[in-house]
Amino acid sequence: MAYYHLTYICDIITTNTLKYDAMKKDVKELVKEKYAQIAKQNKKQNESSCCGSTVCCDTIDYTIFSEDYTSEKGYSKDADLGLGCGLPTGFANISKGDSVLDLGSGAGNDCFVARAIVGDQGEVTGIDFTDEMLQKAISNNEKLGYKNVHFVKGDIEDMPLPNDSYDVVISNCVLNLVPDKQKAFEEIYRVIKPGGHFCISDVVIQGELPEKLKQDAEMYAGCVSGAINKSEYIKTIEDSGFKGIEIHKEKEIEIPNTIMLNYMSLDELRKFKQDKIGIFSITVSAKK
Repeated sequence: MAYYHLTYICDIITTNTLKYDAMKKDVKELVKEKYAQIAKQNKKQNESSCCGSTVCCDTIDYTIFSEDYTSEKGYSKDADLGLGCGLPTGFANISKGDSVLDLGSGAGNDCFVARAIVGDQGEVTGIDFTDEMLQKAISNNEKLGYKNVHFVKGDIEDMPLPNDSYDVVISNCVLNLVPDKQKAFEEIYRVIKPGGHFCISDVVIQGELPEKLKQDAEMYAGCVSGAINKSEYIKTIEDSGFKGIEIHKEKEIEIPNTIMLNYMSLDELRKFKQDKIGIFSITVSAKK
């Protein structure tokens, strides 16, 4: 993993002065660095400080998005960093013996839940581009002793995986971090078997977010400013060739006013709420 942007990115996160074009150029390094920090923490630390001990900032707590996994078969406490925004395995119609791919697999939480469904006959692959997350996932898998769960390094926009290989693709609060969402969904389409499907939990918006918020690096890494409008998100899926799009669950995410006031005045915040501009998590599926 390249660290040559580390000082630059940390300064950006602290001062919140990153310009949009620069953020687009460096966003992948930003995301890698942020999630590398999170990988070194546990869920309790993530709940108390989204930034970790090395960066000082009053920003979003990543765990406000997350669902409770503790009752799910296959749940592993060590793999749950509280980074999801849904429960895609609950709607993915995974069957015993399926081949499942998890995009942005992190510490392996969704992979281990999926493995409990596919059983010994199936196979689960997790892909992530953050070395620290991959190391954590591999370590967790070694503790669990699964021979049919594998983790690979790769970029979702250009996955080092063969065509027509997976029955089901899942992902949890990851696609909002990908700069080129069209390319990502085209890659998802490429790797799914004919007749297969995906089920993804992700963050979308309704209305127009304040420009200052969209330009903020920390809010991008926090899954907010990288999100696109729900209608655009669905169109991106359609344009990638998928059919039978279904939204299984949708919930509004309440960002605390103390955080939102970093990006707008009190009057602007009131208008924001009156105009019913919102940030939502959705769980959506579609077929190839």
